[in-house]
Amino acid sequence: MNLVITYFFSWIVFGTNVQAAKGAKFQFYGDITNYYACNYQISQTVSFCESPTNVTCLCSNKNALATYAGCFAFDNRNKTKALNFLIEYCEEYGNVTVEKDWYEKSYQYYLAKAKTEEEIPNFNATIPIDVPFKLDEAETKLYEKAYKQFLGNYDDSLYYGAAALGYWLLIMCIGAIVNWGKVIFPGLTKKLTSKPINIWRQYVSMPATFQKRKAEAAPIFKFFDSLIPSRLESIVIFLFYILILIIHAINMHYVDGDPVFNNDKYQSQVRNVADRTGITGTIMMPLVFLFASRNNFLQWLTGWNYSTFVTYHRHIARVMFILIALHSILFTILLRTDMSEFAETYMIWGVLATVTGGIILFQAMLFFRRRWYEIFLLIHILFAALYVAGTWIHVDELGYVWFVYPSVAVWCVDRVVRIARLVVFGFPKAQVTLLADETIKVEIPKPSYWKTIPGGHAFIHFLKPTYFWQSHPFTFVESPTDTHIILYCKVKGGITHSLYQLLGRSPGQTTSMRVGVEGPYGESTAARYADTAVFIAGGNGIPGIYSEVMDMARRMPSETKKAMKLYWIIRDYKSLEWFNDELAVLQRTNIETTIYVTKPDLFSVSTEDGSDDTSSKKESDSQDMNVESKEPLQGVDVVKSRFSHITFKEGRPSIENIVDSEIKESNGSIAFVACGHPAMVDETRYFCSRNVDNPQKKRVDFYEQVQVWT
Repeated sequence: MNLVITYFFSWIVFGTNVQAAKGAKFQFYGDITNYYACNYQISQTVSFCESPTNVTCLCSNKNALATYAGCFAFDNRNKTKALNFLIEYCEEYGNVTVEKDWYEKSYQYYLAKAKTEEEIPNFNATIPIDVPFKLDEAETKLYEKAYKQFLGNYDDSLYYGAAALGYWLLIMCIGAIVNWGKVIFPGLTKKLTSKPINIWRQYVSMPATFQKRKAEAAPIFKFFDSLIPSRLESIVIFLFYILILIIHAINMHYVDGDPVFNNDKYQSQVRNVADRTGITGTIMMPLVFLFASRNNFLQWLTGWNYSTFVTYHRHIARVMFILIALHSILFTILLRTDMSEFAETYMIWGVLATVTGGIILFQAMLFFRRRWYEIFLLIHILFAALYVAGTWIHVDELGYVWFVYPSVAVWCVDRVVRIARLVVFGFPKAQVTLLADETIKVEIPKPSYWKTIPGGHAFIHFLKPTYFWQSHPFTFVESPTDTHIILYCKVKGGITHSLYQLLGRSPGQTTSMRVGVEGPYGESTAARYADTAVFIAGGNGIPGIYSEVMDMARRMPSETKKAMKLYWIIRDYKSLEWFNDELAVLQRTNIETTIYVTKPDLFSVSTEDGSDDTSSKKESDSQDMNVESKEPLQGVDVVKSRFSHITFKEGRPSIENIVDSEIKESNGSIAFVACGHPAMVDETRYFCSRNVDNPQKKRVDFYEQVQVWT
């Protein structure tokens, strides 16, 4: 019986024009469901031609057309779409032109000549008859209900998939309103400190989901370490999950005696769920690709940073894969008694896409991303392309390939724009130097028309044979002459360690190499609209923070009452060496700068000439290099004297005290911007959220400049 049902499914789906031409657009069934219901009931009840699949014969047979007319007339189902669909069907599949007024003529003929089964002598459903046939009305009603559930599920799946996309459209519209509200109405934003708003911001929109961890990964048995979204992001994601569950639970009822599934409730329910998960999963694809693209105009619109979009990208992708996996599993159950269907091309590619999606999901775990990022990225891109190809071929004849087109378009446009950015910037020679505190300085000449984004970042390609294809994001500062951008890269693993080794072998620990610059990306925060802007940086998180606070200082008139404060937390005084020039420029601004030195006793600067090969070899093997400075600092007092415009404090700062004191001292609204070690950024977020509802009724905002997606 299952074998019969399997072939029967194939006949319904592919033999009655549910199948579309390659590349054809999906269709909403709506009123033409009546055609399919009548078509199947007639084919199961009566014969007008020797072969029930001879479309040319059926469309030319006046008795068959009259029977269709009688079926359509039942319960006023003679809708224009259904009547016209029969004309189109006959033209396309039977090469027969049916007159436009066929229904009126055929129905009159039906009323005059139609007979029931009892009225036809020796009636046999397999033997062609020469009169119109009156269908049983109860059966007609049953077929109608069955097809409205079966084909109506296709329509519902499209509507519900659109609802899922609409959910994200709504979320982004809200994000855009909030973002541009701060820009267009900064004065109004400062006044939004009522109790309900403060409760929302303190407990929903600002804090991490659990305690403090947001930028810092949460350890889950090491292998399952994960980045936890903010509380608001988690709520958005949770509501999306709930929506997905709802749209896959509603309108899934079984029609008693269902003739489409031979009165098999299990088969009916499995098929309906399989269809819905497949369609809605495919509809998710464009969003997955859009949210992962670097050149995403929605970042500018919503003010969300790239890491937020990547967070949503991951969760939408997980939902998409779960739906596609369910689709595949359920169809495997339906076809389990006849696996020959899996030899079909569209099935082979469908299985390949599902397996590929599973591999992508597994290898995208944080454990792999952080340990073997370049391998992860390469596999991710290649397998994503394979997933798209498999999905394309699988759904091409079903009409749903139209949801694959925008996915490919988004990916292609993103790649083209990225290449264009590289070409427009050019491939200049950059000066790459190893500085103190295992920091690499990269000075890149920039075109005059290339405008930086304060607090933004760019992806850099170091054009060496072994890693030219890699691109890594770095924040940057502008040179005082505005002719270069300067990157400061902390030596870690991967490409920075390769550069570290190269520079250790280079004379003077410096070299020049061609680079490609893709960017700039990102947007400045809205901190500039607050009465007091407090920028907190940790270690190598200073470049982006510095560029944004300096941009703010340049834009502010000298008589401004707005306060700008910069905190930089470093390990030792030696760390100042690689940021000497930028710190000196602060003297010409009204930025109040405080530097915390957590381990002041480690102060040490080498004044030896490390240019000989032996010395360079030892230094390159050292975990903590002493690097020659052009103007080596001789002691703490010299440092403090040189930077007299900066307040130095020794010891580990209390982020809580900084936040509390700055809020109290502020003459109005205050915004905190943090970048550096994830734990420090999370601390700042935590104490800012705790102080949203402060006694002074001051507006408190927090912006994280650090972007963590690996």
